[in-house]
Amino acid sequence: MSVTVEPVDLLVFGPHPDDLEIGLGGTIARHTGRGDRVGLCDLTAGEMGSNGTVEERIAEGEAARRVLGAAWRINLGWPDRAIGPNADHVREAARLIREARPRTVAVPYWSDRHPDHVAASQVLTEAVFNARLRRYDAGAEAWKTDWTCYYFINDSAPPSFVLDVSDVYPRKREALACHRTQFTPEVPDAIGTRLTSPLFQQLIESRDAQFGALAGVRFAEGVVVRDPIVRPHLFRQEDREMRRA
Repeated sequence: MSVTVEPVDLLVFGPHPDDLEIGLGGTIARHTGRGDRVGLCDLTAGEMGSNGTVEERIAEGEAARRVLGAAWRINLGWPDRAIGPNADHVREAARLIREARPRTVAVPYWSDRHPDHVAASQVLTEAVFNARLRRYDAGAEAWKTDWTCYYFINDSAPPSFVLDVSDVYPRKREALACHRTQFTPEVPDAIGTRLTSPLFQQLIESRDAQFGALAGVRFAEGVVVRDPIVRPHLFRQEDREMRRA
C-alpha cells in the first residue's frame, strides 16, 4: 500500500499491527480529536502470528487508522521476530522521523514480555537520536523531536504521567475490534492464542481502568519519559480564579 508521509505533530510506532492500539489507542484518538495531526507506523506485518495473513493485518490496521482519525499509517515491512540492532532498521526509522517531522514520538516501553517490543524500543530510541544528527546519512534533513514517550503494550510500570482517555475509550475499543484476525478470528482453522481469549481484552481494560482510578478518572493510558517534567508551580490545577469566585 502506497502511503504519502506528510508532517505530523505526533508519530506513534508499533512493532506489530494492533500494538499501538493496545497501548495508546485512546491517546491517539484524544490527539486527533483536538485537531493534532497523527502518523502511525507499524514496523512489521506480524507475519509470524498464529492467525491472519499479511494482507489482512495491513487492512485491519488501515481500518483502525480511520477509526482513530490518524492522517496516515505506514508499514515498514521489517521481518517479524527479526527486529534488532540492525543499522538498516535504525536508518529507515530515522528517515521516517525526518520526513514526518513530529513534535513527539511515541514508542514501546523498553521492558516487555515480547522480545520484539523490547527490540523495537531500542531501535527506535536510537533512530530518534540519530535523526537529529546532521551528519547521519538517512536521507532528508535532520530533525530533532521535542519528546520521546514510551507506552505500555503487555507489561507496565509506574508511569511518569497518565492521559485521561475516558471520553474517547469507545473509539479505542472500536479500533481494537478492527483487528479481527487477532482477537476474534472467524475462520475454521483459527488458532487459540493469548490474544483470542476474552481475558486479553479484559487485561487491557483493567490496566487502563487502574491507571484511571489512580488519577480519579474512568480510563487512562500511562506513559514513561526519561527526562524531568517541568511544571510552573506546585498546584495540581490552575484554578485560582475559580477558587476566588
